[in-house]
Amino acid sequence: MKLLLNIKKENDDLGKQVNNLANILSLTTYIKHCLVALIIAFSFNAQAQDLPYSDGKKYTLGGISVSGNTTFSEATIITTSGLRKGKEITIPGEDISKAIKKLWGYKLFSDIEVYISKIEGDIAYLEIRLSDLPQLNELKINGVKKGKKEAIIKETGLNKGTKVTENLITTTKNFLTKKYKKNGFYNSKILINTIDVKDSLETARVNMVLNIDKGEKVKVKDIVFSGNNVLSDKKLRKAMKNTKKINRLRILKRSKFIDSAYQADLNHVIDKYKENGYRDARILSDSLVVNDDNKTVSLHINVNEGELYTFGDITFIGNTVYSNEQLNRYLRIKKGDTYNGVLLQERIADNSKPDAADITNLYQNSGYLFSSINPVEVNADGNVIDMEIRISEGKPAYFNKVSVVGNDKTNDHVIYRMLRTRPGQLYSKENVVRSVRELGQLGFFDAQEISPNFNNPNPNEGTIDMEYSVKETGSSQIELQGGYGGGGFIGTLGLSFNNFSIKDIFKKEAYKPIPMGDGQKLALRLQASRFYQTYSFSFSEPWLGGKKPVQFSTSLSHTKQFLYNPITRNADKSRRFNITGLSVGLAKRLTVPDDYFTLSQAVSFQHYDLQNYNTGLFTFGDGSSNNLSYTIGLSRNNTRIDPIYPTGGSNFSATAKFSVPYSLFNKVDYKALKDERDDLEIIIGDGTKTIDERTEASDRVGEIDQERYKWLEFYKINFKGDWYTEIVKDLVLKPSVEFGFLGAYNNDRGVIPFERFFVGGDGLGNYSLDGREAIALRGYPNQSLSDQDGGTIYNKFSLELRYPITLKASAKIYALGFLEGGASYNSFRDYNPFDIKRSAGLGIRIFMPAFGLLGIDFGHGFDALPGQTAKNGWETHFIIGQQF
Repeated sequence: MKLLLNIKKENDDLGKQVNNLANILSLTTYIKHCLVALIIAFSFNAQAQDLPYSDGKKYTLGGISVSGNTTFSEATIITTSGLRKGKEITIPGEDISKAIKKLWGYKLFSDIEVYISKIEGDIAYLEIRLSDLPQLNELKINGVKKGKKEAIIKETGLNKGTKVTENLITTTKNFLTKKYKKNGFYNSKILINTIDVKDSLETARVNMVLNIDKGEKVKVKDIVFSGNNVLSDKKLRKAMKNTKKINRLRILKRSKFIDSAYQADLNHVIDKYKENGYRDARILSDSLVVNDDNKTVSLHINVNEGELYTFGDITFIGNTVYSNEQLNRYLRIKKGDTYNGVLLQERIADNSKPDAADITNLYQNSGYLFSSINPVEVNADGNVIDMEIRISEGKPAYFNKVSVVGNDKTNDHVIYRMLRTRPGQLYSKENVVRSVRELGQLGFFDAQEISPNFNNPNPNEGTIDMEYSVKETGSSQIELQGGYGGGGFIGTLGLSFNNFSIKDIFKKEAYKPIPMGDGQKLALRLQASRFYQTYSFSFSEPWLGGKKPVQFSTSLSHTKQFLYNPITRNADKSRRFNITGLSVGLAKRLTVPDDYFTLSQAVSFQHYDLQNYNTGLFTFGDGSSNNLSYTIGLSRNNTRIDPIYPTGGSNFSATAKFSVPYSLFNKVDYKALKDERDDLEIIIGDGTKTIDERTEASDRVGEIDQERYKWLEFYKINFKGDWYTEIVKDLVLKPSVEFGFLGAYNNDRGVIPFERFFVGGDGLGNYSLDGREAIALRGYPNQSLSDQDGGTIYNKFSLELRYPITLKASAKIYALGFLEGGASYNSFRDYNPFDIKRSAGLGIRIFMPAFGLLGIDFGHGFDALPGQTAKNGWETHFIIGQQF
């Protein structure tokens, strides 16, 4: 038997060598073949039988047999090799090498040997002897948490049955080493051992043990620059956005070393020089030194600053749509300014801001989608750079088709009415960005997944197809809210259907589980404690009539409050205060000053019914009051894009609520009633008077108050503003300001005992019992910063710093830190916007589509509660179903 080829393949690189070795068979003699095989140290062996060979002699294959440790059938191996009985082949020649190359190509074998078993004249018989690569039987991973193991298996492909090669082992080591270095584990060590497994089937199997020693995160101890004279080390280190030296006072930026971030920061160093006019600056060398503690590294960066350059003449070429003067207003760079390549690029196309005021957006907002703008340096004599800004305007582009994909629940017309892009309309990048914002603000889709896709751009015809890709998210919510306020535990259960379809309410097949898809909102709410119960129903249609963004809303509510018994500390249900309310409103989006403004109007009516309900707030215990009021509000909301986690823009609202000025025409002398009431209060407080006299005076006060409050007369002003600024990526600063004032038309009639402000706590208990508003101010107990009867004026200031943990549709989580202060006042005589109660703290918010916003805050009150001297200290607030 003569061995033609015996190759033991250990990895894919070796496999390439095998293919080269196979070609050696075409050498003129068997001796040459053996000499070459010996030189490259492969196990080409021949048995002692001496068979006559001549150069390239042709044989007919009389048969092929297969042997060795393999689970593949003989027919499969022969078919795969490309050899077949009766085929004429040349030995030595390319036929054998091609067959072996094919078998190696499947990466299933660790050893392939081809023998001539015998020769009869010009008929040759071959034997293919091979061994399968071992399969992975079991994998054991040490050194990482259980939850991380599945991810490692998925990333490396180490699944049961995988063919185990040296290349696989090496690739896995390299991958995991790079992975952990990327995450700051610069000293990570990966060890992989394999153990052969014997089984009855004699199948080649191995168990693998993957030992991962991440080590400690390597941190940057120091960053040392050399060669820098113009810019200090401090400025250059500051330019490195993600590579920072150890500083225990720094919270938001960690000091771990990540090579990819470091390489990017080297470019940021060069950009810093370019911003200051040194366009030729470059990094001559950089090195990383592992310190003796083996836990920190020092970075040494050698720079060449080059020379200072300034801008010379800046010429626009190719512009016909806009004049040089118009383009210069956007460029805002003049001859003689210090050269700043980064600023120049931002003024031409600022990729960090989709709505930036740059020249590219100027063209794209006017339809020139296919325009291109390229700055070119044409002269740099004397360190003065003359620039040509070459503009290719192209044809104006028009939308050909506009489509939406991904909406499984929301009906198409609800989406299309929000889009600012229409077929046949001139292209505008601003309108595309605004459309994405409007879809995100709906709350029906994951705002992070909304994607505008440009399809079939045709510069010659000037057309583009627009496709908006959306991902539905849960828009209905179960509101579960709990907390302490108003003298006891307050619980709320509500159902809010935010994408309701009332037209399908009688269609049985539409209940999946409820009729959905038309963008309407239906809410049912129950709030209760020992002392009150509130039931409410509301409905809103955002596009009344379906053609214009005019929102119609209506609500119906009923409230019962029971008098607190200070002796039993329970509610006395025989003494109650009932309120029934109805409101109808319209809100219209405006076009002036811009279309972010909304004008809202509402008419509401509340009927107050008192049954044996005497308090210090008003003295008639049996009777009724009525509140007919008109509310007008102006709001502007241009926050982007995600309503749960806005990263920019602002949201403000100003509302005014008015009742009818009854005192102008009801011919009641309220001054006389006021004087009489003051006199009666003196009698009630006079201990020399008899009980009957004081009782009679008290009853008369009740009659006067019944007259004063039969129809409530008041006006109420509210203002609230929120601003969102993205400091760095996803880190958002949110300052807020609030103000409220409750006044009276007629001072003799006085300020009503309803509609008042209660400041302090988490804002729970914001029930419409008597029109009151619960103003959250963390770090203090609920409603503790107002008098028992509430205030008529309040102001509040807050500053929040937010950072997202995850913004996925299933759960959006962000952490926050806050500073805030506020107070309530009983009159303008007491009002002092700087005399406020201050607090600070930390919190976290979790938004889940089914339950709304959940969270917890830990607030520290720096000031004392009214009537106390010691600061309030720490308070814990649970937030369920509401948002500050």
